[in-house]
Amino acid sequence: MKAIKKLSILFLSLITFYACNDDDLNVDNPDGKITEGGLLDVKNTSINYVVGNNGPYTSNIRVFQGDVKTTSIRVAKTFYTTKTVLDTDGEEVKETVVSNTVSDFKTIDVPTTDQNSMVSFTFNFSEMVEGLQADGSALSTSDTDYKVGDYWIFDYYVTTSNGERINYASTKVTVSTRFAGTYSVIEGDYWRIGVYYPDYFYDTVVIESVDAAIYKHYGISAWPSDDTGKPNDFYFTVDSDTGAITVLETDPDGNAVTLNTQPIITCENFAFTTAPCEGSNIATKNDETGEDVLQITVGYLTAGSGPREFYERLVKIVE
Repeated sequence: MKAIKKLSILFLSLITFYACNDDDLNVDNPDGKITEGGLLDVKNTSINYVVGNNGPYTSNIRVFQGDVKTTSIRVAKTFYTTKTVLDTDGEEVKETVVSNTVSDFKTIDVPTTDQNSMVSFTFNFSEMVEGLQADGSALSTSDTDYKVGDYWIFDYYVTTSNGERINYASTKVTVSTRFAGTYSVIEGDYWRIGVYYPDYFYDTVVIESVDAAIYKHYGISAWPSDDTGKPNDFYFTVDSDTGAITVLETDPDGNAVTLNTQPIITCENFAFTTAPCEGSNIATKNDETGEDVLQITVGYLTAGSGPREFYERLVKIVE
């Protein structure tokens, strides 16, 4: 298998274009000069809070300046959880519980001299819960009281001399388990009906905890969603003793998982002809650096055509 694949050639070209030109990025003026400013590129849109690791955690933000300078960023925080209630038929259902919002969680001063600059802020667990109440009670100060899947949303409000406006991207901090996190794609291989196609993988993949046992893998190869807009997400479990990964055919609600609108195939339900099953589907812990490794084989089967098979080797990014 070949080393890291990035994106399709077209998408890679677009990325290259922006990478070469973002120092002169036109935020509000198509004639070639930034005027208003206030644009943020949030680098950490998803952060996993691992129970027992109180922090600090870091969120990094790139600021694109204009003639009107961004002077500060105000960070607001809100907490989300669920509780079980009875519906009108007496059946148990989960209901979302939303806390109050602390509007002045953090304030980040922004340098006004550079057109583009990087700013960041750190936070720990005690800061995350301070001042928040949900369902009539203050949030617990013990992280063991939280469920996997509970999360905080950090919203960013940009201040310029023209006033304040909310940024389009926020940061989601999710209570997670060991293998949740953002991973670098070290190897990524894609076969379409037995024919190998290189350069079809993103640089990073997000793995999120759904509950104490199930993980959610966002996207597949270079396709975050199918043609209908449905995310190409799939789910897996990790055996705590052996590290064996089992890709699931159904989501946590019992619905059949599809990729690019087609039924998912796994090493348990399909005889892969190109992507490896032997030696794959394994999670390897790195207790020294935290750079855990996931190897996953998955695919989908198009009726009347044939299988699309994927293999990826991921290494967790440690901040």
